[in-house]
Amino acid sequence: MFRQAKQSRIFQDVVGQIQDAILRGRIAPGSRLPAERELTEIFKASRGTLREALRVLEQKGLITIKTGVKGGPVVNQPTTDQVTESLDLLIRYQRVSLKELAEFREGIEGIVAGLAVQRAGRNDVRYLKKLLTEAEGYLEAGTESWDDFIRTDNRIHMALAKISRNPVYESVLQTVYDHIHRYFDRFLPREEKILRENYRDLAEIVGAVEDGDAPMAARLVQDHVCRFNRLMEGKRRKGLGQKEKKLNEKV
Repeated sequence: MFRQAKQSRIFQDVVGQIQDAILRGRIAPGSRLPAERELTEIFKASRGTLREALRVLEQKGLITIKTGVKGGPVVNQPTTDQVTESLDLLIRYQRVSLKELAEFREGIEGIVAGLAVQRAGRNDVRYLKKLLTEAEGYLEAGTESWDDFIRTDNRIHMALAKISRNPVYESVLQTVYDHIHRYFDRFLPREEKILRENYRDLAEIVGAVEDGDAPMAARLVQDHVCRFNRLMEGKRRKGLGQKEKKLNEKV
């Protein structure tokens, strides 16, 4: 399964060979890798190099290093977690601009909405309508229930991703919605008018899913993302203008 590692880049080669074997299914999830002594002999690598390579593979989520008599590196079931790791860091620390995030969401969520319409069953539609009813309840409570409304809004978006039956879309959007509140908190004005516009959009989107209109659902989601991005961009520019004004006053 493995061969002697290239001595010029031994660390990278050890990581690459084990990773390739796991991702290609040559080592089944739940299986243990060969013993440390055996691996060092195969790769012609030092114990220190091997252990560092295993730590990297563990950080990637490909193996779990268990301790004890029956311990050692155990292969994990590959998931989509690795796909979203970098995106998670970018969004968490807001290294993605509002424009970039909106552009990304408009493309991905439009596709997801179209797929959701094609693949939704009766139970899926019932669940979307249930979430919409919850959102309506928070809407009637006004801006005091702003956070609850936004959380339900996010759940509707994630429900569409789940209904699309594509784990890559679902995983990527889960990463987005785990952290998008950071942008909303900074840039979205907490006004009842915005809640009502948001609810109207959600009702139309759910209606399009119920009607089986994939092009309409995709367009409505894209319009929804674009419109609310414009609102946030407006607040962001206003804030920058105020900062610039204060700096000029100090000068």
